[in-house]
Amino acid sequence: MEIHLPSVPMMEILSYLDAYSLLQAAQVNKNWNELASSDVLWRKLCQKRWLYCYMFTLPLHGLETWKQFFFNKTWQEHAKTRAKPEDFTYKEFPVEFEFRAHPWYISRHGLTRNGQGKSAVCMTSMNRISTWDIHEGAMTWESPKQPSYIVWMTTLPEMQIAVTIDMQSTIKLWDCHNKEVLASKTGLFFSCKLLQSEFTKDGPIVLVGDACGNLYIFRIPDLHLISKVNVFPYSIDELYFSPQKKWVFLIGHRLNDLTKVFYMSSLLRPSEFSAPVSTVLEVPLIRKVFWTPRREDRITLMSLILPENITKFDTFDMKLEGIGNKVTIQGYLTASFSLAEDEGTPDHFGVSDKDVIVCSTRFSLLLFDINGLRLQTFHYCPEEIWRLWVDPVHVIVTCDAGSLDIYAWEKRSLLLRKCYRLRNRNYQQMSGYIIKTLCDDMSIISVANNSPKPCCLMAYTLNVCS
Repeated sequence: MEIHLPSVPMMEILSYLDAYSLLQAAQVNKNWNELASSDVLWRKLCQKRWLYCYMFTLPLHGLETWKQFFFNKTWQEHAKTRAKPEDFTYKEFPVEFEFRAHPWYISRHGLTRNGQGKSAVCMTSMNRISTWDIHEGAMTWESPKQPSYIVWMTTLPEMQIAVTIDMQSTIKLWDCHNKEVLASKTGLFFSCKLLQSEFTKDGPIVLVGDACGNLYIFRIPDLHLISKVNVFPYSIDELYFSPQKKWVFLIGHRLNDLTKVFYMSSLLRPSEFSAPVSTVLEVPLIRKVFWTPRREDRITLMSLILPENITKFDTFDMKLEGIGNKVTIQGYLTASFSLAEDEGTPDHFGVSDKDVIVCSTRFSLLLFDINGLRLQTFHYCPEEIWRLWVDPVHVIVTCDAGSLDIYAWEKRSLLLRKCYRLRNRNYQQMSGYIIKTLCDDMSIISVANNSPKPCCLMAYTLNVCS
């Protein structure tokens, strides 16, 4: 006998299911199929997994339902896992940039089944910025010559916007289609030390940290100053957002690693709070930080214990708590372990959405659970590991010869599976070291410092695959 529940309580029940469970529920009968295919449910899943969906409109991308978007985007994310080395196109071109104005993605449309997707990067050259189609290796746009050298740059690919700061501390916003800037401000801060743009539930923002330890948050696209807070007595050196931008972790290395975790709503809506809401995580000598993907409140810190030179991993769960009318943040230590001396000193690390820590030493790739149980080891000697990219689907290792090893997280275990290697097509001319690796659904980019030659951008772009 079939049981028919009213639509409203049924929708409430279905809203707690993941994508796989919704698909199973849709097979029960026609009524369940209709409810389980609702745009309301699938949009919620999309927004939970990809934050920029809050500003996303389906018609602009030729889609009719959020269920279609979910499966198209998931297909794109796993494209590199299904690929083979011969599915990639390789392009290489010299790049020039000042200080921290590294190349960034400006467009990440993702691979499509008919091969029409494109990725583009934004780069600087002294006093200009330009965008490049990395599949064609061709410039698509260039700004007018600026009166002062550009020393910082960041981008917001969801809106194809670039943000620059020059030597005169002038911040400018570009839409990378028009010659004129969207907005410009000067004289608000002294000596920029950090620049980052993000898309939040409150809209797109750009953050600036200066030499005095102040953090400025500007609204995009008009650069209206939303808030300013003095975080440290000295400069803010690094900034890490949680996946859904609920938290932001800041660190200053000048005085034994000053740290703070802010509740972002208190910075984005200052009129609703008496003061910015923050807390300190007491971990000295922090080397790297990583928020657990698709789990909003968990952060892992990699630090160094001296004088033994031992690497330690501490995992915290951040919680917002109310005491009377006051909101506070508490960081609860969930797990902690130290590496044995013979396991080496990692340079890079990341965390999977299953709480697996992957770290790279000079000659090895190591996997641990958050309590320190060794799960897997990949040896690289005599090759050296220079860079490590970790996301919820892939791990990408960049070697000293410029080659890339592509790994995929196993769906039903905590382990990694090696997929293939992308060899540097121009190995004989590789004379420097990899300073940056970028990755989106359809491309992998490495930036090499070939001193005294100009820096080199090496791009592997994925063509249509099954």
